[in-house]
Amino acid sequence: METIVFILKIIYGGFFCFAGIMHIIKPDFFKHFIPDFLPKKLVNYVVGILEFSVGFGLFFSETVKLASLGIIILLVIFLPIHIWDVTKKRPAIGSKKIAIIRIPLQFLLFYGIYLVYLNS
Repeated sequence: METIVFILKIIYGGFFCFAGIMHIIKPDFFKHFIPDFLPKKLVNYVVGILEFSVGFGLFFSETVKLASLGIIILLVIFLPIHIWDVTKKRPAIGSKKIAIIRIPLQFLLFYGIYLVYLNS
């Protein structure tokens, strides 16, 4: 289990750091994911900083537990937005099929980061 958790930390850490950086350098890509009633640029940059921070936190033993909890919270926050995306005529993610696949995939992401949380 130790090896699996180590690999998961690298995968999640790399993914969330990359996503956070992309929020900052390519903000227009993410604007369609953010509901219109929210300030899009502010939300985008805040989410980018949070994603980078929790991803980076997975690389240090002192912060793994807190970072994995932060990722769980982000995934909970993102789930309604991903469900909302499925209901749109043109989902922000691209196609309806990908938007639908993303929902069960999110639960797989929950499970993986929960394993990291439990074993840290």
